[in-house]
Amino acid sequence: MGFSLNDDDQDFARWVDERAAAIDAPPPETAGRVDRPLLLRLAGLGLLPALLPGADGGGPPREASATRLCLLRERLARVDTHAETALALQGLGAYPVLQSGTERQRRHWIPLAASGEAVAAFALSEPDAGSDAAALALRADPVGDGWRLRGEKTWISNAPDADFYTVFARTTPGTRSRGVTAFLVPADRPGLDGTPLDMLSPHALGHLVFDGVPVGPEDVIGRPDQGFSVAMRTLDLFRPSVGAFAVGMADAALAAARAHTGRRRAFGGPLDGLQTVAHTLAEMATRTEAARLLVYSAAEEYDTGGGNVTVRSAMAKLLATETAQYVVDAAVQLHGARALRRGHLLEHLYREVRAPRIYEGASEVQRQIIARHM
Repeated sequence: MGFSLNDDDQDFARWVDERAAAIDAPPPETAGRVDRPLLLRLAGLGLLPALLPGADGGGPPREASATRLCLLRERLARVDTHAETALALQGLGAYPVLQSGTERQRRHWIPLAASGEAVAAFALSEPDAGSDAAALALRADPVGDGWRLRGEKTWISNAPDADFYTVFARTTPGTRSRGVTAFLVPADRPGLDGTPLDMLSPHALGHLVFDGVPVGPEDVIGRPDQGFSVAMRTLDLFRPSVGAFAVGMADAALAAARAHTGRRRAFGGPLDGLQTVAHTLAEMATRTEAARLLVYSAAEEYDTGGGNVTVRSAMAKLLATETAQYVVDAAVQLHGARALRRGHLLEHLYREVRAPRIYEGASEVQRQIIARHM
């Protein structure tokens, strides 16, 4: 399959480049916690409203195209991975509500998310239910016409600082994916507590404890016992965009490697005059472009309602994240020890690039999805 952006999407890509260059946000005061000033900055530049179109007053909240979500993430990742991650985590937390929530839920929470006034979070993973997401153990015990949530979630985006969570809990025991319900849980509900996690790259991730948190029918996202499809619908959209994030990091690493090897002199000439270096750069460029094409092919499959969204999304995330790991590592090798100094772009990317091979379905899970569709 070939792929090319239409004129409108090319204009959108240029618009994102302009906005990304204008972010100029200072480093967060507290690593690993939600950067609210940055979210407000992203909203003011129009990037959060582009993620959640219509929510800023231009009509009812609606889903962005997968292509534009990928353009947002790739273009931001080239410039500022901190800003990219803040935008992506906000989208991941808000999209289940946008896609499957009630009119009341959408009209209240999505404009707040698009303006940066409310922080969203996606609460799926648990200590014993990461890659095997259908093994969720967080219980929703029936109480009257509602439920009480009891259990734990971990590796949760924007926890414990979020203002609302999309929480996936087991309402019917012993049924794996068929007995899970999605709930919209405001952070001020009694019984909800959390702690931040100190990660390799200082993203806002945390651990949540639910000690009898009350939820009612009005908090259900979608339908009872069908929450797993809510999660998968969001992940099918976001998996190609994780690939786009990875492509953006690979692009930044490739650009740094090209610039460095062009000006660095060794063995009587520029470093990129050595065949082994030139061939490494060629391999980095080829793999990055292949990953980009697969990412946007998967996005187009989603946007056109194709029947292969899940497998194409899995392929895109798999290839792009594995490619980014290779490209960033190769760029570090070409730079030598200078790339390992704290504060160097590649030292930063080296820490950033590892996590996307794990979250939203590890590479091994993506291979299993692909194999199941063969």
